[in-house]
Amino acid sequence: MKQHDNDLPDRLGCLLPSFPVPEQHKSVMETFRRVIREDIAPMAAENDRQGRYPRQSIAALKAAGFLRVPVPVARGGLGFSQALSQHLMFELGRADPAVAQIYKVHDDLTRELLDVGSERFCATLVKAICEDRAIIGAAIAENGRSVDQFGQVTAAPDGKGGYVLNGRKIYATGAAGADLILVASFDLGQQAMRLDLVPAGTPGMTIGQDWDRLGQRATDSGSVTFENLRTCADWSALTPGRMPPVHGSLRYQNGFSMILLGIGAGALNAAADFVVTTSRPWPSAQVERAGDDLLVRRLFGEIGAELAAACALGRNAAELLDAFERAEVSRTDVAMSAYAARSSATWSALRATSDLMSVLGARVTDARVGFDRYWRDARTLSLHDPVEWKHEEIGRHLLTGWEPPPGLYQ
Repeated sequence: MKQHDNDLPDRLGCLLPSFPVPEQHKSVMETFRRVIREDIAPMAAENDRQGRYPRQSIAALKAAGFLRVPVPVARGGLGFSQALSQHLMFELGRADPAVAQIYKVHDDLTRELLDVGSERFCATLVKAICEDRAIIGAAIAENGRSVDQFGQVTAAPDGKGGYVLNGRKIYATGAAGADLILVASFDLGQQAMRLDLVPAGTPGMTIGQDWDRLGQRATDSGSVTFENLRTCADWSALTPGRMPPVHGSLRYQNGFSMILLGIGAGALNAAADFVVTTSRPWPSAQVERAGDDLLVRRLFGEIGAELAAACALGRNAAELLDAFERAEVSRTDVAMSAYAARSSATWSALRATSDLMSVLGARVTDARVGFDRYWRDARTLSLHDPVEWKHEEIGRHLLTGWEPPPGLYQ
């Protein structure tokens, strides 16, 4: 295996289902794939080793116009469907899962903000993204007693149309290099949640250098502290009477599945190349090449089949997100598909990144090979939502007809 996966031959071929790119987006997708291959994949291993925010890779995304993907064509964007955008997350996940997750935050938040913001807010946001190449990071999660408990970052009116924020966020994916950071806070006056975009460098905001994780090291998703930070009224994201889309949480979940599938595909391709070029056959197999060992072939075939099936599930869920917006399916239809995809993506990615090592040989553990980053990234990313709750929720639906209500994790 070479240090940079972009140099590896694509051995997956027709195993994974191909994604039909609409004619109007084909040339753009070719540009994106070239940027992924030439500018992003070569940096992935080094970004992981250093645990740094991937500034060069994000700069390449900006220069290529990636950030315009979720903005509608009518507003000057590229107007990718959710399915095509999530396929892009899969391709980024194969190259560099940290970049994929940073991009995912931008894509998800852009779509949601354009749904809930006022026309004036949306026009300002679109200009920042399409003309100024602004990327959005998130400062949402707090250290409450449960993962969906908020209120530790408070907002008090400043008397001038803005708010004063105080408190601390524990995870802030993409914030370290973002141009705009979406901050959720608790409005002490209204006793309700609010959302504000905060430009990078705003006085009173400190981005902690405290991200030290097993995997997804380069997302730099550390803490953010607010000390008497004053928001700008123009960047208040919520509009009275408008609610976030009820399928937003399902889009978030399936995006994680697509990145996991990208990691699994990257690992499978890299492992196949390692067997062909580097692995030595075990004596009991009585073969000249490791790739001729029937047990090796069987494991690759089994994991390849699982990954192919998981990719089909992930794509189906992504397509149902668009179908839901066209009022063609119910939210429960999307949820069950997304839950199934999350289960399948988790286990197939973990097997591809871990179990395959059993037939690659001890040489694959060399730090110069860097194969361990696939497992570390997959294991870390898989913990965002406990997959066992996806199984419980599928089972509850099958046995009782339960329909998951809109929520942060349902």
